[in-house]
Amino acid sequence: QVQVVESGGGLVLAGGSLRLSCVASGGNFRYNSMAWYRQAPGKQRELVATVANSGRTNYGDSAQGRFFILGDNVQNLVYLQLDSLKVEDTGVYYCAANIDGGTYWGQGTQVTVSS
Repeated sequence: QVQVVESGGGLVLAGGSLRLSCVASGGNFRYNSMAWYRQAPGKQRELVATVANSGRTNYGDSAQGRFFILGDNVQNLVYLQLDSLKVEDTGVYYCAANIDGGTYWGQGTQVTVSS
């Protein structure tokens, strides 16, 4: 059974940084792609960034120029570096792993940015 676990969330002042981590485990596999999504209170979940097993990355509009995704498809790890954080970046950040045709979600990690 594939498990996806995020870590690294917390409370930070506006302008600060956080680094989120996510690991997929529970089998002999390598991910096809991994992604970070976020959901702010009262809003729909939105894509933040994705990384393919090739290393190719893609970013949502809100992440452009401020966030950086890095994947390790040997260890099934993905990191999301959050820089220049804004209050509106507050939300629950979810990791999703695409493995062998299935998508597996973590429980999320809370990021709170205060002014």
